Amino acid sequence: MAHLVAIHQPNFFPWLGYFDKIRRAEIFVFLDDVDYPRSGSGGMGSWINRVRLSIQGDAQWVTCPIKRMARGQSIMAAQIDDGQPWRKKIMRTLQMNYGKAPQYDRTMEFLLPLIESAENNLAAFNISVIHAIAERIGVTTRFVRQSEIRSEGQATERLISLVKAVGGCAYLVGGGAAGYQDDDLIRGAGIDVVYQRFVPECYGSPDRFLPGLSVIDYLMHDGRPLTEAFPDRS
Repeated sequence: MAHLVAIHQPNFFPWLGYFDKIRRAEIFVFLDDVDYPRSGSGGMGSWINRVRLSIQGDAQWVTCPIKRMARGQSIMAAQIDDGQPWRKKIMRTLQMNYGKAPQYDRTMEFLLPLIESAENNLAAFNISVIHAIAERIGVTTRFVRQSEIRSEGQATERLISLVKAVGGCAYLVGGGAAGYQDDDLIRGAGIDVVYQRFVPECYGSPDRFLPGLSVIDYLMHDGRPLTEAFPDRS
């Protein structure tokens, strides 16, 4: 059977679609040895160190601060700035905005050791969190770090190299990646291209549902294994 491979940067407490992508793949490669993406305030904000939560009923950013990096440094070089009390701030934000959620107590007990982890390498912190959450929601995909395997090339050629390095025969493309890689080049290398086509579905109370939030929101309001919560997804 062909191995379906997904490749993605190690994001900070990612949204549910990220875990759906992991769930669909047989092998998931953390893209940690590429340039740190820059956007947002000061050019350092990205999905690698921030995500949205429901705060006072609106989708708002929560951030893990990182130390200033020179341009061209990789994601795995990013270091968490623990000179700022970001861990306490996130815990307080969760308490204030999710305290009445049906799974609050259970979820906070699970999240506390993850958020308070002494790990100060951002990629390692994120990967550890993703591993733990994937296990909690019943996702058993095999994880691999790009930095731990041999790959070569840039852009699409790098993706092809990574898929082949882990024995993959098909590449799973997330919905937001359309147009960022050369599908014909991938197919020409003997690798099938499969699109995720994830559509956010409501969970919890419909009157408070906001799509695109951190998986923390799902854990607070539902938290069941994905195959149980969304049984019709392939």
